[in-house]
Amino acid sequence: MLDWLKGYRRAALPGDVGAGIVVAMMMIPQGMAYALVAGLPPVAGLYASILPPLVYALFGSSMTQSVGPMAIVSLMTAAAIGPLAAPGSGLATVLAAQLALVAGAMLLLCGLLRLGFLANFFSRPVMSGFTVGASLLIAWGQVKALFGASPLHPHLPSALLGIGSLVALVLARSHLSKLLHRAGLRKNLADVLSKLAPMVVVLAATALVAALDLGTQGVAVTGPVPTGLPRLNLATSGEHWRALLQPGLLIGFVVFLMSMSAAQTLAQKRGEKLVSNRELVGLGAANVASMFSGGFPVTGSLSRSAVNFAAGANTPLASVLSALLLALALVLPTGWLALLPLPTLAATIIVAVLGMLELDTLKTAWRYDRADALAWIVTFLGVLALGVEAGVVVGVVLSMGTLIWRASRPHIAVLGRIPGTEHFRNVDRYAATTCATVLILRIDANLFFGNVESVTEKIEDELREHPGARHLVLTMTAVSSIDTTALFALAELNASLRTRGIGLHLAEVKGPVMDRLRASSLPDVLNGRIFLSTAMASDHLNEQQGNHR
Repeated sequence: MLDWLKGYRRAALPGDVGAGIVVAMMMIPQGMAYALVAGLPPVAGLYASILPPLVYALFGSSMTQSVGPMAIVSLMTAAAIGPLAAPGSGLATVLAAQLALVAGAMLLLCGLLRLGFLANFFSRPVMSGFTVGASLLIAWGQVKALFGASPLHPHLPSALLGIGSLVALVLARSHLSKLLHRAGLRKNLADVLSKLAPMVVVLAATALVAALDLGTQGVAVTGPVPTGLPRLNLATSGEHWRALLQPGLLIGFVVFLMSMSAAQTLAQKRGEKLVSNRELVGLGAANVASMFSGGFPVTGSLSRSAVNFAAGANTPLASVLSALLLALALVLPTGWLALLPLPTLAATIIVAVLGMLELDTLKTAWRYDRADALAWIVTFLGVLALGVEAGVVVGVVLSMGTLIWRASRPHIAVLGRIPGTEHFRNVDRYAATTCATVLILRIDANLFFGNVESVTEKIEDELREHPGARHLVLTMTAVSSIDTTALFALAELNASLRTRGIGLHLAEVKGPVMDRLRASSLPDVLNGRIFLSTAMASDHLNEQQGNHR
């Protein structure tokens, strides 16, 4: 805890202060907007942006991660509590906080049990397909608020304000940084200032609502925002624990994946190392804190963390200062927040999530691995057709299914010697020479119960294609483990080859694998020898065959 504070350098302070101010200005409209996505009062987004980052600063391992509300997690929150409570109701607020507690407890438990490696089982194409699908759902869900009514029958003042805000945000996103840079600002400063466009647009729209009294003309606004810090929340609904358990676990899983993706991206730029189990604990504690402060599930946001990084953040002090500034905003008079127009907040949400619609992963996967591209497409369609929670399940199943499918069908190569060397390579890729009586196969995977049947079938296929083989050499350079099922399969293969007069030999067996084989009876009953290298096996067996002839 607080390793970053123990060695804090004064030189890091200006960057942390600047980043803290910038992110706080981002979080006011963003936090309130994401609370609306979750079906909660806008102030809940501010509550979820104060205590969670303070707690994450105690336990997390990322120096620049910004923890708080995030679009996809907000959508999952809405999907979980929507069937149980009316949007914006007191019960919805209680259930959202309870959901944060479930997700936080799960993350804390996984961190204490050191289960951070589980994040590796969700492939990048699946994660990308899930993100794009969820982003489209979020954007579509804001269309009604953008127009003030159905797009076919819009409320004119709301539609003008919403579309105008949307256009301004899109133009700022695509051109403002370049314009500021051309005006003489440093590129880094221009990029940071352009990220404040949502705050400027929201302030301008709020001023317009106040000046033209648009609230009385039917333009929806956020309404009164309570003044003061969030109170300690201990309220839960006993009858809803069972209904919130599964979505809470799924949200916790997505929180970890999203946060790790954001934190790893920034850590690589800074040459830092993340500790996945500390991230689990930090995110878990942050979500528990969100529950106690009346918030909802939170996570690390890549876009907000990137702004924090670009604004000069050096340590978690930047997030601490952002939280304190947001707390100050609630302590001061909040009357102006009541006039924030919902069409403008809807525009900020749409622009924010449309930035997550990256298709580069799909394009790369389509060229490189069609199975990954198919997983992207199925996950994307699953989110759109079945909903975000079912989309998470589809993504996990696809990730695990792809992993199992590939592991169950390992690559096996027929090896030959490169003339004039002791190197053996795949005969399908190199001009390598072979011997008709010695078949050398390289198994490019660990041997376990899920793939050993496929391996033995492939070996038998190669033996049928090489009917003159009197010796079979299995090169084990890529085999790091052999489980009990595979051990029995090797013993059965050995017995079968013995009856056919074919010797079974092993070459280049790794030390840990050899240690375990010695604990079995296979080396004693092996119908052949165990060689240090493939070259030694080939030389010995060819010489033996020559002497025999």
